[in-house]
Amino acid sequence: MALINDTTLRDGEQAPYVAFNTEEKLRIATLLDACGADELEIGIAAMGVKERDDIKELLSLGLKARMMTWNRMKMEDLDASLSCGIQAVDLSIPISDLLIGVKFGGSKIKVLNELERVVSAASREGLFVCIGGEDSSRGDFSFMRDVMELGKSCGAMRFRYCDTIGVMTPTQTYHAVKSLTDLNLLPIEMHTHNDFGLANANALSGIDAGAISMNTTVIGLGERAGNASFEQILMSLKHLYGEVRSIDPLLLRDLVHTVAYAANIDLATNAPIVGERIFAHESGIHADGMMKDSHAYEPYEAQEVGLESSFPIGKHSGSATIRYHLARIGINAENTILRDMLPKIREIVTSRKRVLDIGELKSLYQDIACI
Repeated sequence: MALINDTTLRDGEQAPYVAFNTEEKLRIATLLDACGADELEIGIAAMGVKERDDIKELLSLGLKARMMTWNRMKMEDLDASLSCGIQAVDLSIPISDLLIGVKFGGSKIKVLNELERVVSAASREGLFVCIGGEDSSRGDFSFMRDVMELGKSCGAMRFRYCDTIGVMTPTQTYHAVKSLTDLNLLPIEMHTHNDFGLANANALSGIDAGAISMNTTVIGLGERAGNASFEQILMSLKHLYGEVRSIDPLLLRDLVHTVAYAANIDLATNAPIVGERIFAHESGIHADGMMKDSHAYEPYEAQEVGLESSFPIGKHSGSATIRYHLARIGINAENTILRDMLPKIREIVTSRKRVLDIGELKSLYQDIACI
């Protein structure tokens, strides 16, 4: 089963204009754990005393999910994490020539030396160590292999393949990650960004290629266009990959709305999994099909994510939808009246950009019936 390593409390909070307070962090972590996250990345200890205090409080929750911190590949970052009592760390180091130039003056030897020093120290402390390969997708394969070989020899237990600026396609991701898993050096974790809307697809392509873990954030929160979405990956693993995962719809909705509120972000009504309108069927053909079989045009039950199917009365509604709503209020609609109603409904909705409610539908039916 693929692991979900959720980084809402680290990479998610790095989204511009977002800042979580301690209470929000504790609530988010508790809900993530209850909703099935396997691991949580809970902060950056090197940020300062307040961040370290929050990390300690999060650890004190005693959740089932393993908690880890994010760190630069520096001893001072590792020491800050150790002071919190953390048992797992991601130690990030640049992989691409571009970022090695920015951060290490272009010297790959310096990168490897720092890796050896810090990973060895973390291993001596008994920590679970993941090496975060920053900008892996623009990095050189042979250098990545060197990093993984050295990291493994120093005690690292996982390598995070980072598509840091979201430039991979699913096919490219599959081949890149397959090349790494074929080395049989370290298990691979996927860290994908959504700059071209491909974060979820790339994360899952990595799993297809043999990766064992994915970073997610609730509602895809994160730098720029964000990360792979926790709720979308969770449901994909259950329904598309056949994983056995128990999902509480009320807790999932609570989690999503808690993060959206804390981040001061409005959820799109058509957002996958959580959008308020994703089970609304206005098209006459679709609505008619759904009334005959609830699986006709929905990939999973609406109730699984705390929603309900609905049939709004709009421009594209057909006679089946109108008959359905009238029957619910005790009106056995006549075909001739239904035929006359449809063009009027389309005219009303188009002019005012809003669907009809049941009261308006009843009045329209009665008005036409009296003509």
